[in-house]
Amino acid sequence: MDSFSQPLTRQEFCFVVYLDSDMANLDFDSGDFIRQFHIPTHILELDSDVEHLPFVPKCPVLVFINSRSGGQLGGELLLTYQSVLNEKQVIDLGKESPDTVLRKVFHNLETWKSKGDEITLEIERNLKIIVAGGDGTAGWILGVISDLKLSHPPPVATVPLGTGNNLPFAFGWGKKNPGTDRPSVLHFLDQVQKANEIRIDSWHILMRMKVPKKVPCEPIAPLQLPHSLHKFHRVSKSDELNLEGYDTFRGGFWNYFSMGMDAQVSYAFHSERKLHPEKFKSQLVNQSMYAKHGLSQGWFFASLIHPFSRNIAQLCKIKIMKKRGDWQDLHIPPSIRSIVCLNLPSFSGGLNPWGTPSSCKCSDRDLTPPFVDDGLIEVVGFRNAWHGLVLLAPNGHGTRLAQAHRLKFEFHKGAADHTFMRIDGEPWKQPLPVDDDTVVIEISNLNQVKMLATNECRSKSYLDPSPPMAYDVHEKDSDDEESLEEEWRKFGAADTFRIPDDVDISHLS
Repeated sequence: MDSFSQPLTRQEFCFVVYLDSDMANLDFDSGDFIRQFHIPTHILELDSDVEHLPFVPKCPVLVFINSRSGGQLGGELLLTYQSVLNEKQVIDLGKESPDTVLRKVFHNLETWKSKGDEITLEIERNLKIIVAGGDGTAGWILGVISDLKLSHPPPVATVPLGTGNNLPFAFGWGKKNPGTDRPSVLHFLDQVQKANEIRIDSWHILMRMKVPKKVPCEPIAPLQLPHSLHKFHRVSKSDELNLEGYDTFRGGFWNYFSMGMDAQVSYAFHSERKLHPEKFKSQLVNQSMYAKHGLSQGWFFASLIHPFSRNIAQLCKIKIMKKRGDWQDLHIPPSIRSIVCLNLPSFSGGLNPWGTPSSCKCSDRDLTPPFVDDGLIEVVGFRNAWHGLVLLAPNGHGTRLAQAHRLKFEFHKGAADHTFMRIDGEPWKQPLPVDDDTVVIEISNLNQVKMLATNECRSKSYLDPSPPMAYDVHEKDSDDEESLEEEWRKFGAADTFRIPDDVDISHLS
């Protein structure tokens, strides 16, 4: 550590920047191109030898790869990135957790900045993150970044390595699994270097329920729930559900929360994949199996096959908040069997359930285009699978129910003892009250994260001059942050959560 006694002077630093700024139209496989993404080892491992750089990396990247995603693709992609970049800046999520890595890297950055290292300062400013995995993997990383409250949160690019790949598609990265060879990786790095930053809303989900005694709930996420939901202690002393036998779970999502028939199909797919992983070795096979479950469960003829108790209106009451403190009951048509709370215009393989409302509907129903940074979430309903196919038609959309800053689902004893739910690709079977119990799910806006988007990005910002309308998004719809309990201001992805050792992270897709 003592060898780093003479950091770059201001004059030397400006000379390095001057030399580095003259690199345009580089060969992708040249050393001059690849070094733009380099992070020196002493920033990744504080006890390593100091690497004096004669250049400033323009686009240093940390790469997180779920090596078990995409069949064999995840492992192949890991090896290729490690051969292109510094092996230490490519992290296998099967071996290291992202919160551990990010804590260490940002601690090291602060250490070297305190020594007056100008290049370290530039690396922190320009740092970007690449996540290769399914939507669940991307959500895991986004939750960690949000919870760590980093001084300079890096923007995130997503490699489509899952089945649906809704997050990558929403930002122009495509939905097909990528090539894993060296040219493909270099081309992706070039796209990352040219990408634009876009902010998107983060959504906090809080679930409170009475857990059956036969189902143990450990401090880690139980296997019955998605890995994005994490158990924690009471919310506040005044919480009326803060009773003996009730448990509270928190988490976050960045694309969607859904309930009903779509989540049931997803649950059947994921259950079979856990039992027979050898059948799911490619994206095409996965999509075919997904379609098979959709057909076999009878959702194309839901009104004839499935009982009335499966309808959303029979399962729960829903309240929405569009203005601070003003909760309103949301009317759900009796035919709706699936409900989607959508943040991005990409669902079920890149479809857009909300669409773009006409100016008349915007005026009559107080609707807006689906901006990703306006603090509003779009609530859409579907009657059956045929209704879902409407999304394939030009201007097709589901039943637009509402836009809101907060939602509350309340489940009481009824005709059904369970339903199915899903968060960003992770489904689960949710028990419903059988006695005089209550299951409550609350969704609220919580801060924003930065994503990287290509020119093919489908997501729109309210700041974009092209949308037809803009409005004040700064009005707060919940209590001021200072008055919130700590549990309401975090997703639980960094401090209180770890994936169990016996859980296959390939299911995070």
